[in-house]
Amino acid sequence: MFKVFGIWDTTEVEVRDPSLRAYINLRPVLVPHTMGRHLRQFGKAEVPIVERLINKMMVTGHEGKKHKRTSGRNTGKKILASDIVKEALMIVEKRTKKNPIQVLVDALINAGPREETTRLKYGGIAYHQSVDVAPQRRLDLALRFIAIGAARQAFKSKKSIAQALADEIIAAANYDMKCYSISKKEEIERIAKAAR
Repeated sequence: MFKVFGIWDTTEVEVRDPSLRAYINLRPVLVPHTMGRHLRQFGKAEVPIVERLINKMMVTGHEGKKHKRTSGRNTGKKILASDIVKEALMIVEKRTKKNPIQVLVDALINAGPREETTRLKYGGIAYHQSVDVAPQRRLDLALRFIAIGAARQAFKSKKSIAQALADEIIAAANYDMKCYSISKKEEIERIAKAAR
């Protein structure tokens, strides 16, 4: 039986949200690196969730012009991103005394917005309409918010990116309103509620 990074077992990890169960892949892999074999429609659902977090840690230009300086720091450096995520999961395990994969799954469930707005044009007038978020997009947004929150915490501070990522994961799992991912989710849902 393989364990994630040879340390954590995913067999007892439970996805409590039924809508995300099909999209959070907890298949145990020793090295989370699929080398792009999932590149087809809905193929992301087959990628282990830890690898998806690693891939998000490599994305550039998270916040547009505001954080232009942080873009490109870890682009293409999968081994570095993998080490960051591994260290962050170790910190999560040390602080919470729980399986860090379970804490990550809980954080993703909490950080994914359930409702957002889309722009509709009707008779030459554009307005925003509230819509439900598809489970795949919900997971994508949660991963993005957690990665951005970690990058913003670690930028120009003494805190390492691994410590920042661990803090963001723990705060999102505990539904702490002060963390970036939960505050961003609440903002999106508040805007959607106003556009109903």
